[in-house]
Amino acid sequence: MRPWHGIVVATTLPLNDDLSIDYDRFQEHVRFLSENGCHGVCPNGSLGEYQVLTAEERAKLVELAVEAAPEGFSVIPGVGAYGSAESRRWTEQAAAAGADAVLALPPNSYRANDEEVVAHYTDIAEAGLPIVAYNNPFDTHTDLTPELLARIAEIEEVVAVKEFSGDIRRITAIRRLAPRLDVLAGADDVVLEAVSMGAVGWIGGFSNSLPQLCAKIYELARTGDVGKALALYERLQPAFMWDTKHTFVQAIKLSQEVAGRFGGPCRPPRLPLDEETRAQVVKDVELALTAAV
Repeated sequence: MRPWHGIVVATTLPLNDDLSIDYDRFQEHVRFLSENGCHGVCPNGSLGEYQVLTAEERAKLVELAVEAAPEGFSVIPGVGAYGSAESRRWTEQAAAAGADAVLALPPNSYRANDEEVVAHYTDIAEAGLPIVAYNNPFDTHTDLTPELLARIAEIEEVVAVKEFSGDIRRITAIRRLAPRLDVLAGADDVVLEAVSMGAVGWIGGFSNSLPQLCAKIYELARTGDVGKALALYERLQPAFMWDTKHTFVQAIKLSQEVAGRFGGPCRPPRLPLDEETRAQVVKDVELALTAAV
C-alpha cells in the first residue's frame, strides 16, 4: 500500500494548560492510532494548528512522529506556508526526518492564479518527496479544480490530492482528467460517498477520537457493503459534520475527551467552544460512540 493510501490521521496537537506542547503525549497518540486501525499520521496540518507553531516546534513534531511510527505506518507532514520557498524548506525538513510524503496546500497568503499554483508545486517538488496536493478552497481561496489538477499532475512528485471541496462530482472528474493522481477523501462528512466513488485514502480528523469506527466505515465503503455502511454512517455523520465547520479543531479535541482520550486546549486565536456548541458536539459524539465496531 502506498503511504498516502488508507486512513492517514490529521493529528491534533496536545497542549498543556500553559499551551506548551506535550511531546510525550503526542508520540503516545501516534502509537495509539497505529494500534487502532489507522495507517499513518499527518502532523502540522490545520488540525495540528501549524499556523501557531514556532519553527522549532514544527520541526520537532515531524521528527517525533517519525520516531514514534512503527514500521509501515506512514508520516505525511503538512507543509502549508505563505510562500513556495517556505513550503519547500518544510518539505526538505520532512525528507531529512524520514517522512514518507508531504501534504501541500497551494500558496495561502492570497488567491493564487493557475500559473502561480503550478509554479508553487514545481518548487516544492525539488525536495524530492512525494506530494499530496491539498484542495481546501475555503481556507486558501484557491480552488484546485480538476482542470488545474490535470496540469499539476504533470509534476512527477505530485502523486495524490486530498479533496476537501465537498463536491463528490470532483472525484470522477479528477479521475478522468488527472488519472495519474490518487484521490483521497478530505472531509469526514462525505467519506462514505468519496470512497464509494473511488477515493483510495482518507486524511481525516475524527479518526483522532474514533479510530476504530473510522476504520470500520472506511472498510465498509471500500468493500461496497452499502447496507451496513449506511447504518453506521447515520450514527457517525452528525459528529463528522463538525470537521467542516470553522470550530473543527475545538470540536475534534472535545471529541477526544468524550471518547476517553486527551484533547486539551487550543492556542489563540482559537477560543473554547460556547456552552451550546459544546453540548451539541458532546451529543453528536456520544451518538457515534453507540455504534458497534
